[in-house]
Amino acid sequence: HLHRASLLLPALEAALTNFSAGAAGGVVQPVRTVLPVPRHGGYLGVMPAYSAADDALTTKLVTFYEHLKDSSVPSHQATVLLFDPSNGTLKAVLDGSVITAKRTAAVSAIATKLLMPAFAEVLCILGAGVQAYSHYDIFTELFTFKEVRIWNRTKEKALKFASSVGGPVRVCSSAQEAVTGADVIVTVTMATTPILFGDWVKPGAHINAVGASRPDWRELDDELMKNSVLFVDSRDAALTESGDVILSGAEIFAELGEVLKGTKPALPEKTTVFKSLGMAVEDTVAAKFVYDAWSAGN
Repeated sequence: HLHRASLLLPALEAALTNFSAGAAGGVVQPVRTVLPVPRHGGYLGVMPAYSAADDALTTKLVTFYEHLKDSSVPSHQATVLLFDPSNGTLKAVLDGSVITAKRTAAVSAIATKLLMPAFAEVLCILGAGVQAYSHYDIFTELFTFKEVRIWNRTKEKALKFASSVGGPVRVCSSAQEAVTGADVIVTVTMATTPILFGDWVKPGAHINAVGASRPDWRELDDELMKNSVLFVDSRDAALTESGDVILSGAEIFAELGEVLKGTKPALPEKTTVFKSLGMAVEDTVAAKFVYDAWSAGN
């Protein structure tokens, strides 16, 4: 039911707008609770949300483990619980990993639609995991790039990515090579220190920064963070969870929902960064979309 993540765009745009409208938007969502698992170096995140516009109530449980010795297990695993908001009954348990991958890529696509330069020809993806595939799928569906480049710390994974996606992809031997001259850059890595540097980035490029979801992890260096116009999904979350935002001291210009609402400009002529942490309400609308499609089919 989520084969084409682009079908989620209208629901996600509405959810982002409602979230940024504050109490009037009817989205109730705390910043996620993250519980460390010190013995094993992992984390458990709990992400509840209610959307009045959708009358949908969910919570996502997500585990993420930074460096697993057994690489057959994904770094992120998730489950979404969908409740009946009228009486609290559990209606469905959904695979949260697919929902997370698709809704994250869809929100990056919304940001890119608003913020990318007018004549964007080169897409660069840093990282070759689950999020790289979901971003590639929706970006090549919605936009026309003349060239797609990929870099990954382990080159074998980048080569596997290039051979398994639908179109031509150039595998680069360094992140700098991949980034140089790129118009749209997506960072979907497990990096804990910067892998993308401001002096590599073409002026006017747009960056979707998706990895580094902890307050002490980075993907982008200070120069890039400070010399770009910074957009986020949630101000509160970015100031609590994003090492790129917290450690650089970069100033947040706007939430994506404020741009969608028209209360803040998009500024596509500037170098822009969208720091995506992912919000519970995005899981809520995606889970409801999947559940409604499944119900209609049954």
